[in-house]
Amino acid sequence: MLAPPCVKHCLKAVTSESYPRLVLLLVLQVCAWVLLLWRCWGVLGYPLDCKDEQGSIISCTSISLEKLLDRVIQHAELIYHVSEESCTLFEEMFVPFSMRTQQNRASNTCITKAFPIPGSKSEIQKISDKWLLHSVLMLVQSWIEPLVYLQKTLDRYDDAPDTILNKTKWVTNKLSSLEQGIVELIRKMLDEGLLAVEHQQTLTRLDVQPEVVESILRDYAVLTCFKKDAHKMEVFLKLLKCRHTDKMSCYIS
Repeated sequence: MLAPPCVKHCLKAVTSESYPRLVLLLVLQVCAWVLLLWRCWGVLGYPLDCKDEQGSIISCTSISLEKLLDRVIQHAELIYHVSEESCTLFEEMFVPFSMRTQQNRASNTCITKAFPIPGSKSEIQKISDKWLLHSVLMLVQSWIEPLVYLQKTLDRYDDAPDTILNKTKWVTNKLSSLEQGIVELIRKMLDEGLLAVEHQQTLTRLDVQPEVVESILRDYAVLTCFKKDAHKMEVFLKLLKCRHTDKMSCYIS
């Protein structure tokens, strides 16, 4: 399979000696991001449009539970990976080292903190498959709107690289796709509709522009919280799969 033309242009730029070192580092980051999405696009294009053994496109409502669960886990893995990259890149570009301790404080102000979702490993091990699925669904649905607002704030940064903006937009779209996959899993595995769970979500509106430092720390907190919850989504789904394939040795590392 040939690499996309944009990757070839990236490599040509990197091998050139006419660019400053900082520009080359940024080009390398963009190259890595493009190549990652290009390699994964064929597998993770749309979670509810799947391929059968002959390569024909079919609805994920028609494929086996095992294959659907695999595709949903692949989405969750990549979403977490991209959230890590976004958080690290934002931190390196905008957050002074002396302020990075705010990352620990951010976990206490996450929008999902009040949700009835277990946090410790022992609690997670004890919850039912039903609550694993509905917990993931709550997390996915709670983050779609905040990430849309995050895109708007990042657009206001004078020197925000397109890489961060593109990653945020990509994750928002993938969360919507992951939501569809989780809903279908609930129907297949639990043979039921959605569980009615009441929760209040408080979003920081963007009607008033905060000071620069406050804006940076707020956006940093959003990225940090989302990375944490994205990892939780991945862990829950992998535990769910383990329970259905190897019930005797399922544990959270």
